[in-house]
Amino acid sequence: MRIFPRSSWAVRSTLAVACTLGWGAMIIAWSGCSSSSDAPSGSAADPGGGTGSGQGGGGGSVTKDATASGSTPGITTLPPTCAVPGEPGTFYALSAENLAGDENVPMCDFRGDVVLVVNTASFCGNTPQYAPLEAMYEKYAAQGFYVLGFPCNQFGEQEPGDAAEISAFCTSEYHITFPMFTKSNVNPPDENPIYTWLKAQPNGAGDVDWNFAKFLVGRDGKFIKRWIASTQPTDPDVVSNVEAALAAPK
Repeated sequence: MRIFPRSSWAVRSTLAVACTLGWGAMIIAWSGCSSSSDAPSGSAADPGGGTGSGQGGGGGSVTKDATASGSTPGITTLPPTCAVPGEPGTFYALSAENLAGDENVPMCDFRGDVVLVVNTASFCGNTPQYAPLEAMYEKYAAQGFYVLGFPCNQFGEQEPGDAAEISAFCTSEYHITFPMFTKSNVNPPDENPIYTWLKAQPNGAGDVDWNFAKFLVGRDGKFIKRWIASTQPTDPDVVSNVEAALAAPK
C-alpha cells in the first residue's frame, strides 16, 4: 500500500526548488491569472476560453528516505515506488520527472489508481480550471484518484516561468496539492513520451488543442477518454467518467 499525504507532492516540489535556487526565487510577485492578458476567450490566439467537450483537434526507482539518500534535508520521505514496472508499450512503463526535478516518477506508482492527465499553464484563460481540478482531486483522492499536471509553454507561451515560479504560482494562487511534473512539450517537437502514448490510444489521437486538455486513464492503466481544453473539470461527462472509472475494481 502506497502511503503519501496529498500535500507531500506540493511540499516536496516547493522545498526542493527553494533549496536548489534559494528562497529568494520563491518570492515572486504574481498578480494572479486571468484571461485579461490573453487574446479574447475562444479566439484563434487562445481557443481555450469557450465551453464544450469532445475530442481535441521508464524506469522505476527504489523507495528511499530523502535525508538518508543524500537528498535535500527536510523533505517528506518519498512514497514507495512500484515493485514491478509495466510492460513495454504500456502506460505503466513510462515515467516523468517531477516539477522540482529531483525525482523520476514511474507511472506504475499509480497502478490501481485512476489518473486525469492535464497540461497546465499559469497565464491562460483556462488557468482557473486549476481550482476545480484541485477540488476534484481532494474529493476523490481517498478512492485512488490523481490529477497529474504537466506544465507546458507550447500554446501562446502561457507558461513562461521556471520550476520555482510555477510551483509558487500553483501553491499561492490555487493551493495545488496534486502531483506536478516538469515543464515539457505535449505536441512535437520533443513531446513528452507520456503524451506520445496517450495520443496513440484509440480515440486519443490528434495534437493537444490548448492548455488544460484532459486524458483519463483507468485503474488498469488503459486509456478511457479525452476532452478538449475548454471542457471544465465539472462537466457532467468528465465527472461521470471519473466516477465510473473509480467504481471499477483495483
